[in-house]
Amino acid sequence: MNIIKLNAIDSTNSYLINLSKVVKLEDPTIVVTNKQTKGRGQHGASWQSVPQQSLLFSMFKRFEDLPSNKISSIAYAVSLGLQNAFKKNKIPNIAIKWPNDIMSHSKKMSGILIENQIKQGNVVSCIIGIGINVNEEKFESLPQATSMLLTTGNKYDLNEVLQNVIEEILIQLAKIEKGEHADLKIKYESSLFRKEMISVFEDPSGYRFNGKIKGVDEIGQIVIENENEISTSYQLKEIKMLF
Repeated sequence: MNIIKLNAIDSTNSYLINLSKVVKLEDPTIVVTNKQTKGRGQHGASWQSVPQQSLLFSMFKRFEDLPSNKISSIAYAVSLGLQNAFKKNKIPNIAIKWPNDIMSHSKKMSGILIENQIKQGNVVSCIIGIGINVNEEKFESLPQATSMLLTTGNKYDLNEVLQNVIEEILIQLAKIEKGEHADLKIKYESSLFRKEMISVFEDPSGYRFNGKIKGVDEIGQIVIENENEISTSYQLKEIKMLF
């Protein structure tokens, strides 16, 4: 394992993507920074962070013989690894908000951004970007955000959290190499935020409806059952949960 620590950087994902173009990266390679100036989330969203209080890192991971139709297993494994790491740190009420936010007490504690490299129908490598709110004491204009400190009242050593998270994620990623895709999917679904609870959803047109999250389909799309008991699969940005 190769861990690179940098004081400040635009984006740990972008750094690893560019580095992978010029050198053969060790598997895995992790880049950690104290500050991101252009942190990214899903589909262009930004990720806000506080230096010395947030944990920001990206992991390069190589795969062999992983068909692209099993690509969602990577998100399942990373989400479950984070969940297990938080549980070991006594974080209460952990759930995974589809597709890959980690919640505690219905507030966002961690976000994940995964970028995959596919060749000839197989995933050959991916870069997993992770932001974790660790020791923040408040969030300005972010009422749905929380931190490890706010949920437990305890301060955490960033290096210890990093080592714990990396260890748990690698345990789950190893299951992909063993072909345990179905098991990862089942455990991911069982951990979904507000699964089987009546929630309000909104589509891009602004139409709102009541529905229940039933799980995810074979390609990782969320499955929602509406009031007429009709289940529909949605991609990211096709549906938003209001809570």
